[in-house]
Amino acid sequence: MPLDNLSLFLFLPANRLDRLDKAAATSADAVILDLEDAVAADQKAQARSGLLNALDRAAALKPIVLRINGADTDWHAEDVAMASKLPLAAVMLPKAESAAICQQVINGCGKPLVALVETAKGIVNTNEIAHASSRLAFGNLDFAADVGIGQDRLALAHARSILVLASRNAGIAQPVDGVTQQFDDPEVVEDEARHSRAMGFGGKLLIHPRQIDPARRAFLPSADEIAWAQRVLATAGSNAGVLTVDGNMVDAPVVKRAHEILARSR
Repeated sequence: MPLDNLSLFLFLPANRLDRLDKAAATSADAVILDLEDAVAADQKAQARSGLLNALDRAAALKPIVLRINGADTDWHAEDVAMASKLPLAAVMLPKAESAAICQQVINGCGKPLVALVETAKGIVNTNEIAHASSRLAFGNLDFAADVGIGQDRLALAHARSILVLASRNAGIAQPVDGVTQQFDDPEVVEDEARHSRAMGFGGKLLIHPRQIDPARRAFLPSADEIAWAQRVLATAGSNAGVLTVDGNMVDAPVVKRAHEILARSR
């Protein structure tokens, strides 16, 4: 499946390959094997070496993304070299801060790149990063820590909007929003995912299988949205110009939105 069409990305520590088949069997769109935050420093080499013979079966079931360690770490070069040998849908670069670093990773591994933007420097350089990547993702927790704010939606709105606009400007798919820390309350997960969608994101990073179903519901159009889109298209038909549906003006951009809603519902 093309990287553009993936919405829900489930994290799995790269040193827990005993859980890989189970993760690949979930309804997540992709599994992110995490060599970065989820693996302690003294276990990274072992986790990396275990990947070579473990991915073929899982990769046949689900697109696999490998989150490598950052370019400023001692493990980065070996992670990139290993990624070049694996059946991966993409590599995820944490703390992506420049187009040059993104291109170096792509050159080194020969895989599509998901640039995880999670610092102030990365946000400032998001436009150039987007042009050097296949897709953007937002590291909301690290970004908040970097700039000294919490997870308040208003405080994070500007950074989120930058990723959305940069993706559109670069002609790549909608970005993937960051994680929700709470995983045992589906209403919280769905609400946060709906906010992601409303901000212009096309997917979300997940930390637990329990988050998959509520996040999926959030990114699918509601019954009311589908019914509205059907009314708009039924009214518009082949007519051009401005029409009225439910007492509201309908013109070309509204019709386009209706088509997008029905396409996503399918």
